[in-house]
Formats: sequence, C-alpha cells, structure tokens
Amino acid sequence: MLAVLGPGLSYESLTRPPFRIGTPLPLSTLVPSTAVDRTAETEERDVTMHSSRKTHRHTNRPADIRDGHRAKSRTRRIVIGGGALAIAGAATVAVSLASAGQYSGSATGADHAVFVQGNELDGNTIHVFARDDNGKLSPSGTFATGGQGGDQVDAPTDSLASQGSLVYDDASGMLLAVNAGSDTVTSFRVEGQQLKDRRVVDSGGEFPASIAVHGRVAYVMNAGGEGSVQGFRITSKGLKPLKGSHRSLSLDNEDTPRFDTSPGEVEFAPDGRNLIVTTKGNNTVEVFPMKRDGLPAVAEPVVNKSAGGVPFAISFDKTGKRMLVAEAEKSTVTTYKVKHDGKLKVLQQPLASGQEVLCWLERAGNYFYGGNTGNSTVTGYRMDKRGKLALTNDVGIAAPPSANSQGVIDLAVTEDEKFVYVQNAVSGTVDGFRVEANGALTKVTTAEGLPAFGESGMEGIAAV
Repeated sequence: MLAVLGPGLSYESLTRPPFRIGTPLPLSTLVPSTAVDRTAETEERDVTMHSSRKTHRHTNRPADIRDGHRAKSRTRRIVIGGGALAIAGAATVAVSLASAGQYSGSATGADHAVFVQGNELDGNTIHVFARDDNGKLSPSGTFATGGQGGDQVDAPTDSLASQGSLVYDDASGMLLAVNAGSDTVTSFRVEGQQLKDRRVVDSGGEFPASIAVHGRVAYVMNAGGEGSVQGFRITSKGLKPLKGSHRSLSLDNEDTPRFDTSPGEVEFAPDGRNLIVTTKGNNTVEVFPMKRDGLPAVAEPVVNKSAGGVPFAISFDKTGKRMLVAEAEKSTVTTYKVKHDGKLKVLQQPLASGQEVLCWLERAGNYFYGGNTGNSTVTGYRMDKRGKLALTNDVGIAAPPSANSQGVIDLAVTEDEKFVYVQNAVSGTVDGFRVEANGALTKVTTAEGLPAFGESGMEGIAAV
C-alpha cells in the first residue's frame, strides 16, 4: 500500500507524466537567455577510478566565519521504506575556513552573480546571471562544463533528485558542478560573472549528484550503483582525488538510479567534524565522523533512522549547532544535534508545513526556506533564540504558486542573505525574491528561457 506524500499525492502522481514541455499545467499537477557560449580557457581531465567502484549553492561556513553557518544548501529525494515513499533531492556545501591566499592564482571570485546548472544530456552547461543591488537578474553568459547532464529514472520534476549539485566556494573562488551523465565533476575559476580555467575530473563513482565543501576539501556524493562519497583536495589546478577518502553507501541501485532510492544530499557539519548523507530509500541520515586530514574516521557510516519520512535536504542554523533535515513524505522538517561520534539527537520533532513534497531547504539569517515541488510553493520557517522552529505564517506559504513558476525545485540564498532564488523546473524559469524583515518573500525578478524539465531539466543553483 502506498503512503500519501502530502494531500492527494501518491507515488504514481510523482512519476513522470506523459505530456510534453510546453503543455500548460494546472497548479495541482506535479511534473517535476540566450547567452553566448564561451569555451573555457583550459581543460584538464584526471581519470581516477576507485578500486571498489562497480555525487552558491554557497558553501557552508564554520563557526568563526559568518556566524558559523555553512551558507546554503539543497537536496531532494524520494524513499520507499517500511511501506512509505519518500522524496529527496540534491546536496549542500560548507564555506571553507581557508582564505583565498591559500590557493595560488589570481582568482577574484564571484561578484553579484547567480549560477544555474542546465543539466543538458548532450552537454551540461552553466547559465550565469549578473545580479543588481535590487536582485534583478540579467544574462551574462553560458559555459559548457565539458561533461553531460543526467536524469534519474522516473524523476518527477528534478532530474538529479538531490540538493547541492552546484556549489560556489568563496575561499578558492571556484564553482563546482556535477556531470551526472558522464560521472565527472567540473571546476571553474570565477571572475565576477565569468567562468574560466575549466577542469574536469572523474567523480569516483556513478551518477554524481551532490557536493559538499569544508576548508580545502570537497566531497562528491555518487548516487548510482552502491552509492559512495569521494573526497578531493581543492587546488589552484582544480580538484585532486584525496587518497583513502572513498566510502561506500552500500545501496543497491543501477548506475542510473531511481529518484526514490537515490541518496539526497551530502553536507559537512559547519565545524567539519562530520560528513552527512541523506538516503531516501533507506530512510536514514548517515554520518561519517571526520579526521583533521579530511579523511573519514570510519570505514562505514553511522546510520541514524530518520525522524521523518524520506529525508532529503540538509541545512544548519546560524550557530552551526543545529541541523535541519527536510523530509518529503509529509513535508516536514526535523531539528537535530549532530554528536561528534556521528549519532543524532532529535531536538525538535518533525514540523509539518501543510504543503506538498518538501525537498529543498536553505537558510537566510534566522529564516529557512523550503521548496515544495508537489504544489510549487516556497515555505518560510523562523528559528528563535532558543532554537525552536516555527512557520513564518499560518498557511506555510512564503511564496505562492504562479503560472510561470511551476515545478519548484532547488533554491539558493545570496551571501548577504537578502535574496532567495528559486528554480522552477517545469516552467524553465528562476524567480528571485527579496527577504523581508518578517521573513516574507517579495518577488523582484524572473529569468526565463532555461532548460525546462523534459528528457532532463535544469537542476543546481548557487548565488553570490
């Protein structure tokens, strides 16, 4: 018997519908700038296969940087476990403690930019937008990653079914993107709104879907096959595989996984002591305690049963001491403490929003914003000084649906936490919102003409 995912949504309603992109969609239906192409200046590809092989958003910041919170994150996923179906979506990134001076090179970093991953099957691209002081977006360029996009089996709106598939790292000035269809990861050096010095490396597994960063280390979550996490050093010449970092997630997927059994996101705790992965099909939150050298301290993760069904996205509060997990089954958010040994303590039981299929979750100050792909809304949450989470209003909607904003998936928050940008997969648009003092969202811009959901669709967004 199928568990219901939000009002009126069953497993069948979350599978890919038979209509084509361009067909007008009712708001209740869940489906899931012509810029100039530029060739990257340099491309270097390292192929490193692990022996046991048969994944803004802005990076998180540790406690002494920006109040201790890894700035932003995203994830989605769907899980079938104990008779319940769960949705989860993509990965998140932690802002590094290192200064840009640690990296040889003259990267100036990103400035007033929003990056959107096209995830095209015939050649993945990054669509770059300049952002003015009022949050309005204007196209700045489109850049090929040198890899291919991917599409998970039966994904309803989000082809990568994850959070954190596109990450900007402040310390190195690099943008990191997954190429799920070619099992690679691309790094770019960012100068303003321009992407340069493209470099491509093997992801260490099948179907990379999420990236997390802490200090000079990045971990990629591979969603296909048995699933895995693979570590990399961030260098001036891109990502270099970190020997001894590969760990299996012991899943049982095909190389191209189903959206409901793939892991949702990988994320660092802000202090870097733990690396966390959500698994939809197993309905678990799995933790790797980490050593100072960036390697996992354990051969297998510490497995924690999720308090809510289908854990998907991960975020942390301002202090970095509370972890929030978005759960797709009943559109809930659970607050945890992550202990140093990898075990989780529930601080607040799952909080329901009344919306449909919550997968993504990002923080802006003391507010959090969640993307509900089931009814194309954004929910606002407020955390008080004691760490209690509540909705910003009685109806659980900070941004209502609109005809040009269908298929809400990933979100990104700017570094100054004044603006939230939301991907609408079915419409092929990105909406920008100003964050008001009471947590309400006011729409300020819409970017159109992005790859809409069909055989695949855009997923992954970062904002600076």
